Amino acid sequence: MKYSLARLGLFAIVALAVLAVPIDVGATLKLMIAVLVSAVLALFLLKGLRKEASVQAVGMAQRRADKRERLRAALNGDDDGGESATKAD
Repeated sequence: MKYSLARLGLFAIVALAVLAVPIDVGATLKLMIAVLVSAVLALFLLKGLRKEASVQAVGMAQRRADKRERLRAALNGDDDGGESATKAD
C-alpha cells in the first residue's frame, strides 16, 4: 500500500511539474511524459519500498498456498491433526 501511494504521489509531483512547463503540446502528451518520467524515477527513488512490497507479496502467497494445502489435505482425509508424527515414534 505504501509503495502504491508513493508511486501515485511521485506521479502527481512529476505531472504538476510537466503540466507547468509552457510548451505548446497537449495535456495528454504531457501526462504521458509524466508517466514515463515518474516510472523511471520510481525505479531509483522507491527501491526500498518496492523490495518491501515484494517481500510482503511473497509472504502472502506462501501463506495462501500453505492454507490451500492444509484444506486439500483435510478434504482428502489426510489431515489427522499432526497425530501421525507422534504415532510413528
